[in-house]
Amino acid sequence: MSRFTLPRDVYYGCGSLAELKNLKGKRAIVVTGGHSMKASGFLDKTVNYLKEAGFEVETFEGVEPDPSIETVMKGAEAMRKFNPDWIVAIGGGSPIDAAKAMWAFYEHPDTTFETLCTPFSFPHLREKAHFCAIPSTSGTATEVTAFSVITDYAKGIKYPLADFEITPDVAIVDPDIVRGLPQKQVAFTGMDAMTHAIEAYVSTMATPFTDPLALKAIKMINTSLVDSYNNPNGKGREEMHYAQCLAGMAFSNALLGIVHSMAHKTGAAFSTGHIPHGCANAMYLPHVIEYNANNKRALERYAQIAQSLGIEGEDAREQTQGLINRIHELNTLLSIPHSMQEFGVNEKEFKEKLHTIAHNAVGDACTGTNPNPIDDEKMADLFECCYYNKPYKF
Repeated sequence: MSRFTLPRDVYYGCGSLAELKNLKGKRAIVVTGGHSMKASGFLDKTVNYLKEAGFEVETFEGVEPDPSIETVMKGAEAMRKFNPDWIVAIGGGSPIDAAKAMWAFYEHPDTTFETLCTPFSFPHLREKAHFCAIPSTSGTATEVTAFSVITDYAKGIKYPLADFEITPDVAIVDPDIVRGLPQKQVAFTGMDAMTHAIEAYVSTMATPFTDPLALKAIKMINTSLVDSYNNPNGKGREEMHYAQCLAGMAFSNALLGIVHSMAHKTGAAFSTGHIPHGCANAMYLPHVIEYNANNKRALERYAQIAQSLGIEGEDAREQTQGLINRIHELNTLLSIPHSMQEFGVNEKEFKEKLHTIAHNAVGDACTGTNPNPIDDEKMADLFECCYYNKPYKF
């Protein structure tokens, strides 16, 4: 038996943030990131809509990019003091992911982070609060997923938490909120969404329920991302916000693969600076496709993606190479580095840490549904391809 889970309600369209006025409850805590939601006025709108609905409202602000365990614990403590019956998270993937983890510790103070790191081991939620997610970027789709990524900075490792318990109850996908995104963020989050959809389609847990969502998302991203990057007020910006949500619906149920395993284990690993998650995905995706294409089923699935995009070829290998070429082209058009070396990761440090990050990536929760099995040695080879932008033969 398989399972397919989505939020109960997804509200979308320009101005859909106002749907907050129809929530029912007494106390709502709003979790958000740095200053962008406040500066743009969307934090105030969120608070005011909730007050119109009769809520007493508190805010928890300042969730950092790639939220830490410490931030999660502080937020959970704030929730225990305020006792909300709604948790409303607005912002990028970071504040929404953090709020999901806070939710677990709010309702179950005795649980441990180590317990939550085991996939699908969360305690039962919704005994105290329901959850509403409002994304301000077009990539993570955490507003519709069963995932949260929390960083242990002491270890330099991102931990993907996974459980259908943390799938939000309500998602509000309002394109107005993403009009002001800077180009670099549009590029990184957009390629994160593309990676979500492609990995979901080739995942060993892909199903007839997830495949249409993944393919539709890939097609929309392929046609809309560059326009979204170049024109914040164009139709592409709105289409990308919907496409990333469809991709999230797909991968929340089909799960992901080693592009994400690799990104999780390298984002905070190097002293030369943090590698943004979407940027890492964009750099690694072409080489992971090359690796996975050695698996017959994966090769066929990649060829199907290529066909859906109108990419021609004599056989599945040529079509898959066309797909790889298109991803490289998108990275160029979006000014995304093509390699870890180009990004700025120090070569000596990369070589020193190669076997550690390869081992950690193999052990990541996303590796289990990758279509082509991998071990530490092959993962290290793959990382070298990603560092130097060398093709992995298939």
